[in-house]
Amino acid sequence: MQIAILIFDGLTALDAIGPYEVLSRLPGAELRIVAKEAGLKRTDTGALGMKADLALDDLEAPEVVLVPGGKGSRPLMRDPEVLEWLRSAHESSTWTTSVCTGALVLGAAGILDGKRATTHWAFLDHLSEFGAEPVAERVVEDGKVITAAGVSAGIDMALTLAARIAGDKVAQAIQLGIEYDPDPPFDAGSPSKASSEVIEMVRTAEPGRPS
Repeated sequence: MQIAILIFDGLTALDAIGPYEVLSRLPGAELRIVAKEAGLKRTDTGALGMKADLALDDLEAPEVVLVPGGKGSRPLMRDPEVLEWLRSAHESSTWTTSVCTGALVLGAAGILDGKRATTHWAFLDHLSEFGAEPVAERVVEDGKVITAAGVSAGIDMALTLAARIAGDKVAQAIQLGIEYDPDPPFDAGSPSKASSEVIEMVRTAEPGRPS
């Protein structure tokens, strides 16, 4: 099963790496890192580089498509080459997925029209601009489209996808293998739990960066 993770300059690293760590452990998985143009892409901080071995034209029909988010996803929403590739890949894909603001790219490609979907809480309302029904949940599945909320939710999405592909036991084994057993020191991981002061800190952070 070919799994294509689309990367770009300005992506949020965990949006791609979290699902990669899960999906790379699926039996028979063939991970492919793809970009508009092959080569090194820098994450949103500029401190980390990720390499795409394939350009879009090199991988036309992956079984799974994953679009991460980050401030660099905004230009993709206006990039006809990327959007056309996503539309074409979605036609034949078994699963089309996103993490964080990657959902907005799917929306711009017309993939979320009429579907329930989620994204980072700070951008959730924007989904309706693409004909989607915004859902404030960590992972939302609608047909073959699975969207995840912000950043770390990509791991939950990938485990959900792993269960759909290989069954619950395999997904549970992957979860155990990566020791994904969250026990955060603070209960501030969603706007329903965080204080108004903390929420405002996030809202006024670097423009275009949701976390």
